[in-house]
Amino acid sequence: MGYRVAVVGATGNVGREMLNILEEVNFPVDEMYAIASRNSIGVEVSFGEKILKCQDVEQFDFSKVDVVLMSVSGSFSKEWSPKIGAAGPIVIDNSSAWRMDPDVPLIVPEVNPDDVTWANRKNIIANPNCSTAQLVVALKPLHDRAKIKRVVVSTYQSVSGAGKAGMDELWDQTKGIFVLGPSEPKKFPKQIAFNVIPFIGTFLDDGFTDEEAKMWNETHKMIDPEIKLTVTCVRVPVMVSHSESVNIEFHEPLDEDEAREILREAPGLVVIDKREPTGYITPKEAQGEFPVYVSRIRNDPTVENGLAMWVVADNLRKGAALNAVQIAELLHARGLIGRKVPA
Repeated sequence: MGYRVAVVGATGNVGREMLNILEEVNFPVDEMYAIASRNSIGVEVSFGEKILKCQDVEQFDFSKVDVVLMSVSGSFSKEWSPKIGAAGPIVIDNSSAWRMDPDVPLIVPEVNPDDVTWANRKNIIANPNCSTAQLVVALKPLHDRAKIKRVVVSTYQSVSGAGKAGMDELWDQTKGIFVLGPSEPKKFPKQIAFNVIPFIGTFLDDGFTDEEAKMWNETHKMIDPEIKLTVTCVRVPVMVSHSESVNIEFHEPLDEDEAREILREAPGLVVIDKREPTGYITPKEAQGEFPVYVSRIRNDPTVENGLAMWVVADNLRKGAALNAVQIAELLHARGLIGRKVPA
């Protein structure tokens, strides 16, 4: 038995990765549809050995599919996700549009899988922000053991988080500095090549950015609203994978050795933590991989019950496409996807 699946936004970085991962994990697909805006009608994308031609979202009949993975802008999702959900299929949306809607579950399967039970309120499930996804996978098992009081996070976010335009800008600026001369920034507010930019998103009145606010709001929704969390989001000249420096203060004692063992046993996590020059993970090594990696686990003696650690994941995978596919797998495992047709 297989499902009829559509990927909306199939020509983008995350949309293409969704198609790759659906095939990679052998998700039960009977029919696959690639959907995009009118500008991309006929553009070809790959699904395993098949070549799919993109169809127009405005002309496509969504009542003939069972599940829809969305990789589109927030405004596009605000318009289309309710229409698609009303037509029958369950929508798994990767944008920021629905994450804080009280009638839409925000899900990371390793963290809050039971929230899928109320997805039928709007037939929409939200995927968290890429930086939040990897953070909560690492925080949840520790919170279950010792209850987190406060978290301080600094992110090191790759340019792929800003889409293909961000990747192109890093590539062009890097070449330009050595060959053609520096070029003016377009996608980012300042030069990203050989630089870091401590600003992602838009400024809020309190001086934080909306990217930073997403991380604490989404963590509160998925884990515990009592956790105090402060964030500084930074863009770095790395193509793929986000990294995070995470400092945690707990209500209860938890030392580094026990934390290391808890994280080793937790779903979706891989601990690489040896105190030697290469005993940690870098974003380059995490690229193309499924897990969230944790390194540099150590006691923080400056606070009572404190730990520090380093968290890395492929933002196009666990931060976006993989998490969406894992939500689809969770729905499948619980029998929550609609009509199935013989494969």
